[in-house]
Amino acid sequence: MGVIKAYDGTEIYYKDWGEGPVVTFSHGWPLSADAWDGQMMFLAQQGYRAVAHDRRGHGRSGQAAKGNDMDGYADDLAAVIEALDLHDATLVGHSTGGGEVARYVGRHGTGRVAKAVLVAAVPPIMLRTAANPEGLPMQVFDDLRTGVAGDRSQFYKDLAVPFYGANRPGANVSQGILDQFWLWSMQSGLLNAYASIKAFSETDFTEDLKRFDVPTLVLHGEDDQIVPVHDSARKSARLIPDAKEIYYPGAPHGLTATHQDQVNADLLGFLRA
Repeated sequence: MGVIKAYDGTEIYYKDWGEGPVVTFSHGWPLSADAWDGQMMFLAQQGYRAVAHDRRGHGRSGQAAKGNDMDGYADDLAAVIEALDLHDATLVGHSTGGGEVARYVGRHGTGRVAKAVLVAAVPPIMLRTAANPEGLPMQVFDDLRTGVAGDRSQFYKDLAVPFYGANRPGANVSQGILDQFWLWSMQSGLLNAYASIKAFSETDFTEDLKRFDVPTLVLHGEDDQIVPVHDSARKSARLIPDAKEIYYPGAPHGLTATHQDQVNADLLGFLRA
């Protein structure tokens, strides 16, 4: 575990587990690298080097007032990759982290990248626009901003429930999973979490996805209440050349926790292919 300096001097915290082919992990909003622990430990035990960083403004990274947009996030990922001199890496991104991976490819190319994985990721664009009539209305994201700017502690407790599908009949989501979502969320800076809503909802990744020229896995839960699968993964897979698609029936947005063993097996299979 350590800290690197981003392009503007912001400290970016990262952890680096294991030895072997490199897999980097970009986390979702408003969490931290710890959200990937179940995947990182598994891959480290399978002979891979797992690297994950806390996005600026989240977790243990610096809470910079600037750079809280997808360009800034992608450049921070690039700073980590370059500081650790990583090559032939597989870039894995969940939710907002999937946007970070897409924008990294769009801005920095795939010279250091072997493969990519988008897990319940926000691309191509979440917001409803004339070009994306199936997207979510601005009111959805305005409500997120109101929640974060108000009683954010209770807001995060409430958000954890649909995030992990705990509101579905027969759901078996532990209180511990819900509690850790709250803990990680509360570590994010208020300004940073607020600004990030615009970044993950309004950024159009269409041109970034068209630049993918490495094997890519698109993985998504079919009952994702946060990033609906029909307007994200299925569209992204059509934009990425020869993308491999895996969809989990009934799985929620936080499937890396609720379906950890299945996600780990599919990740390992894709890495070894």
